Amino acid sequence: MSVNPMLLQAASESRDVAALWANVLPIVARELQCVFLAVARSDKGEWIIESFSGSGQQIPTDLLSDALDKGGIASDGEWLTATIQKHAELLLISRFNGPPDSVAAELFSSQAEAIGIVRSLVGERARDRSRIERLQAILDIAAQWNRTLEMEQLLETMAETSTRLLNAERASIFLWDRANKTLVGRPALGVEGGELRIADTTGIVGQVIHSGRPQRVDRHEQDEIDRGVDKKLGFHTRTLLCVPLVGGQGRMLGAFELINKCEGEFTDSDEEALLELAGHAAIALENTHEHEQLVKVRDQAADEGEQGSQLVGSCSSVEALRSTIQRVSNTDLSVLILGENGTGKEVVSKRIHYLSSRRNEPFIAVNCAALTETLLESELFGHEKGAFTDAHESRPGKFELASGGTLFLDEIGDMSLSGQAKLLRVLEEKVVVRVGGSLPIHTDARVIAATNQKLAELVRNKKFREDLYFRLNVVTLELSPLRERGDDIVMLAEHFLQEFCLKARRCPPAFTAAARKRLLKHNWPGNVRELRNLMERIAYLSQGDNVDIDELAFILSPSGDDSAMFSLDLPLPDATKRFQIEYIKKQIERTRGNMTDAAERLGLHRSNLYRKMKQLGMPTTDQDE
Repeated sequence: MSVNPMLLQAASESRDVAALWANVLPIVARELQCVFLAVARSDKGEWIIESFSGSGQQIPTDLLSDALDKGGIASDGEWLTATIQKHAELLLISRFNGPPDSVAAELFSSQAEAIGIVRSLVGERARDRSRIERLQAILDIAAQWNRTLEMEQLLETMAETSTRLLNAERASIFLWDRANKTLVGRPALGVEGGELRIADTTGIVGQVIHSGRPQRVDRHEQDEIDRGVDKKLGFHTRTLLCVPLVGGQGRMLGAFELINKCEGEFTDSDEEALLELAGHAAIALENTHEHEQLVKVRDQAADEGEQGSQLVGSCSSVEALRSTIQRVSNTDLSVLILGENGTGKEVVSKRIHYLSSRRNEPFIAVNCAALTETLLESELFGHEKGAFTDAHESRPGKFELASGGTLFLDEIGDMSLSGQAKLLRVLEEKVVVRVGGSLPIHTDARVIAATNQKLAELVRNKKFREDLYFRLNVVTLELSPLRERGDDIVMLAEHFLQEFCLKARRCPPAFTAAARKRLLKHNWPGNVRELRNLMERIAYLSQGDNVDIDELAFILSPSGDDSAMFSLDLPLPDATKRFQIEYIKKQIERTRGNMTDAAERLGLHRSNLYRKMKQLGMPTTDQDE
């Protein structure tokens, strides 16, 4: 059929269906010469007037129902009605000045059909435009969500943007706690803490997560709404739209719920838009959860690192060290740590790192003494693929890896002069160039250096660059050897013993008074490292609830090195006693516990050997077979 050009013109000028009715109905009313013209829509048994032209009238709804049932035209006195779009339950109804004749009825029917055509055109165009606008808005929203890396803020942003986009009063995101069979809804206005916890079988939300299908509830389906949740929220739900939140690999994360459409009810278009939003929400939630887990692991690693770098001790030198570390940690000053081997230079460097604002960034340690001249530059500054024979791929250096964090250069005094020159350049310019490359790479690594050598003396002997020495020596920390730390020795011993016994799953034994005295008398040439190793052996090898001097001495004297049975700082009587104990133990071990053979090897009678062992405080269980 042909459509009135005026209707087509009106349709082209109409942005949406509401505008179409405003433009079209006066035109059609003039064509039909009627006193009243309206568009009526059936909505679940109720008739709603979408628009009208002319003075208000009491519309005969029975006539509308009759026409809808016939799927065509129906009349009643001065009234005439016809379907515009039957599938949409949309009708045109008109009142004339007197009963319309057959010509008027035929013209009315053709106008209704024409209106249906232009209405479809405008509706489709409006839906396309609305969909494009919504998709653009959803993309903008999704981009905003993906920039939000805190879960609480993300959930609040999701609720706010979705209610604004879909014109709803409230929104909640329910995350599924499968282990506890609970749905956790946030944000939940009116609930303490802003979080609502309900069983995962509760109401519409429970149905959605278990079925995986969206659900809508309008004002005619109030019975399906769980009023228990409304009571908790202090809210009244009239209409509801809920869709599933499905993550990667089809995993159900929860549900996205909108409550109370501000005008009318939620539509198919709203459902489609919320499904689109839910897809982006699931991605953002998973990304945020993953980010939070990474941050949690990172923070946990930093906390463990800080805990593992505790300075144990209360002597004056350790207290002064703690104070200095506290002051310099959160600066970018270069630090030079001096001390004998085993005094804990790396522990101190880690302590500085984990007390600084760089604590969540990398801590990279490099032993300069272990780097040959040829490896030094590649290890510290990196290399490009093909830079030398074994360079099969590009590799970042330690300065790059430590950027933002801390680079610990141990045994700096063993670095070659040419290596020192390259290091100084990087420290001054904060730029590295990989071996075989030309691109300058910025690095923001804080450098902490350490050595057991006397750098000032090396500078005087031209074995260490003076300019590098002053560059590194902004703050100097000197670590006291263990032998000068007094009672800290016992405190450290108990600390390490507790630590290793926890790993060995045993209660830590206690030191006897004699063992404590022995610990304090030892010269500790290996410093804290030696003490730590000793406590590790005691934790795993000692038996009983106490550690006595004999057991301590045995562990201090590894088999195969009899010269280490005692240190030269022991008085002669103690050293003599120690030697006799160890010598008798060795002979008994050599004879596999046969006391008769052991006595013979020692040149003693068996009973005299027992007497001697008792004098020395040794166990005398007879192991002869």
